[in-house]
Amino acid sequence: MMKRIPAILVLEDGTYYKGWSLKQEKQAITIGEVVFNTGMTGYQEIITDPSYFQQIVTFTYPEIGNTGINNQDVESHTISIKGLVAKNICKISSSWREQESLIKYLSRHDVPFIFGIDTRSLTQYLRQFGTMNGCISTDNLNHSDLRQKISKIPAMQGLDLIPYVTTERVYSWYEKSLPIWYLTDRSKLQLTAQLKVIVIDFGVKLNILRRLATIGCQVTVVPAKTSLEDILADNPDGILLSNGPGDPSAVYYGIQTVKNLLNHNVPIFGICMGHQILNLALNAKTFKLKFGHRGINHPSGLQQQVEITSQNHGFAVDLQSVFASSAQVTHFNLNDNTVAGIGHTQSPYFSVQYHPESSPGPHDADYLFENFVEVMIQSKQKAN
Repeated sequence: MMKRIPAILVLEDGTYYKGWSLKQEKQAITIGEVVFNTGMTGYQEIITDPSYFQQIVTFTYPEIGNTGINNQDVESHTISIKGLVAKNICKISSSWREQESLIKYLSRHDVPFIFGIDTRSLTQYLRQFGTMNGCISTDNLNHSDLRQKISKIPAMQGLDLIPYVTTERVYSWYEKSLPIWYLTDRSKLQLTAQLKVIVIDFGVKLNILRRLATIGCQVTVVPAKTSLEDILADNPDGILLSNGPGDPSAVYYGIQTVKNLLNHNVPIFGICMGHQILNLALNAKTFKLKFGHRGINHPSGLQQQVEITSQNHGFAVDLQSVFASSAQVTHFNLNDNTVAGIGHTQSPYFSVQYHPESSPGPHDADYLFENFVEVMIQSKQKAN
């Protein structure tokens, strides 16, 4: 049995919360941007999502860990978060899919965590004053000392974190989604030939790759700094720009690559960070949200057509700059009317700020992968 020990969460403005952790092999101090996620499920997918790199995630749902950890629900091959904050972490988990408890999983990966604090108060504070850097510590409990450490860490705005999460090598992907989790079997989509899709990896979630493979695409994943020539060398039918962490405006190489791709009229589908990079390539602008969108019940759409979507991002595309570009808005986040999707009536590109592959979350937007296939097929027919 792991021993309970005191822990503290300190924010960069000096606000602090005292709680508990469990003794790990080494006492821990971790610093990152403190954010919150409102999802009631999906903690495993969240903590392994590369988009959360350099972030300490607060779960607003009062208890997590009750279904443990399994080897199917990971969104990358490692834990991405810097730390975890919860009201309560279940010590005794129970699920027919469980292979390890959440506490053992976090401890095995040396991820600091704190529980027993008022997460409602913390969330309300972050909503009022905005997300900010913070620190979880079980080593030094002096909040003044920890605040000094936090002050030495740069803010998220202006940070390019893609080099830390992108793949180092080109690889092919074949694994499909398990059909038991989907009401609609996209694998029945009839393709006369496999469509070649290049995924530019800005921190891609594995379920994006699974969805592409399920609908019959031949998937190749490339590093974020892959040259235009190498991307086009295999004559891809489409390009997917993946999700990822950090400030999109700092990813200058990705923006330039997409600018060049737009000149070749190849179909492009952007998701989350990919959506932002596509817009920046179209000369739109991005800005940092006060506290971001992180949850699995965000309504998005236009007028009477609404999708409930899974979202995880701290930056958004400026609406007025989209109007000035060649794109048109296809979706709004209906909570705050920020841009949630763009497209073009004549050119083969579109993107969404949310996650159509979910994991976790509803499958309302899963059809977008099928739309991507239709755009690629139409583009091939025009070329022929």
